[in-house]
Amino acid sequence: MNKKSYLSRVRLPRTPAEWLEAVMNFIFFLCGMLAVGCVVLISVYMVISGVPAIHKIGLFQFLFGTKWASTAAQPLFGILPFILSSIYGTLGAAIIGVPIGLLTAVFLSKATDPKLRTVVVTAIELLSGIPSVVFGLLGMQVLVPAVAKTFGKASGACLLSAIVVLSIMILPSIVSVSVTALNAVPPEYEQGSLALGATDTETWFKISVPAAKSGIAAGIVLGIGRAIGEAMAVMMVAGNSPNMPDSVFRSVTFLTTAIAKEMSYAGGLQRQALFSIALVLFGFIMIINVVLNVVLKGGDRDA
Repeated sequence: MNKKSYLSRVRLPRTPAEWLEAVMNFIFFLCGMLAVGCVVLISVYMVISGVPAIHKIGLFQFLFGTKWASTAAQPLFGILPFILSSIYGTLGAAIIGVPIGLLTAVFLSKATDPKLRTVVVTAIELLSGIPSVVFGLLGMQVLVPAVAKTFGKASGACLLSAIVVLSIMILPSIVSVSVTALNAVPPEYEQGSLALGATDTETWFKISVPAAKSGIAAGIVLGIGRAIGEAMAVMMVAGNSPNMPDSVFRSVTFLTTAIAKEMSYAGGLQRQALFSIALVLFGFIMIINVVLNVVLKGGDRDA
């Protein structure tokens, strides 16, 4: 009886349009489940591959050790210099890139001429398509010598060069998403502000930017995610020495570059340790995304 009553409530598609909608909804559902499944599989694989080395080395020694000598007779696997370098590099890139990206987005969305906006937006979109190795090559040939000459250092391959390159690389993500978010703000908001006597600048930064906060936050999250996960460009300008980042002019190694530069010849415990670094990097990216989404987007849930 219950089964019949349930079936009687199920309404099957009758027209071709309803069948098409049902099929498309099912396809969308499968795509969503595929995306979730990929994340789950990657997470499980990272844990399975990374935990054994951490168990052999010791969690405290692995995370807080200050020496990395994976090919020595008595190998050491301390990744604290890599962790701090990645944190400082990402933080520095955000400090430089986020304000520039946000101000550029406000300018393009609110203040510039439509023809100039088209040119600049096109250039930014092209910038987002440039391969990482090109950024690294330009940084190695132009930025690194300039840093060495400007600050009187023997080599300009250091943390500062990596920060500058990363800050440039995250700009397209921040600018593109922020411009879209600012353009979506209803014009009535700005018209009401101007009618009450506010200036254009006050309206942009007190009305438009807060109204577009969720979209701007998404752009910042994407930019920071790219910064912490970048490998090739950083490898070409950071120096790749396993030093503690006690100065912006110190040659350093990021978590990503530590994996990239040794994976081709690693074996045994060294290879397992590199997978453990990848697990730590994966964890950092997940934590950063969650924290940024909570901090930057949390206020919009009550709006």
